[in-house]
Amino acid sequence: MDKTHFSPIHSLPVSRNHKKPVKTNQLAQTPFSLQLQSAIEAKSKLTISKHASDRLEQRGIDISQDRWNRIEEKVKQAKAKGVSDSLVLLRDAALIISAKNNTVITAMGRQEAAEQIFTNINGTIVMEN
Repeated sequence: MDKTHFSPIHSLPVSRNHKKPVKTNQLAQTPFSLQLQSAIEAKSKLTISKHASDRLEQRGIDISQDRWNRIEEKVKQAKAKGVSDSLVLLRDAALIISAKNNTVITAMGRQEAAEQIFTNINGTIVMEN
């Protein structure tokens, strides 16, 4: 019979002194309370859907930042009262806003809105100024 001869395989010693660089993320450097506050504020800002943005532009409806801030505040109040989808009537425009998602869904001139039937809303905000 043949004798099997085994020879050991030598490997290089494993060095455990190498430390991987620690990746830090920008959020980890700010306190949790600031991150939370920032996330809450971002969610409370009104966003304008592409459709609504197009309608505002097509219909020549211009709403100042101050007015948007007042609309945003009223939508927050409506949401606190349980409103999920609202009709916001302005002097010169009508907006459908999802209070649940803080999103302006569509917009139209006030004259055009006078001849419409609005469905699937559970609150109305009237703002003449």
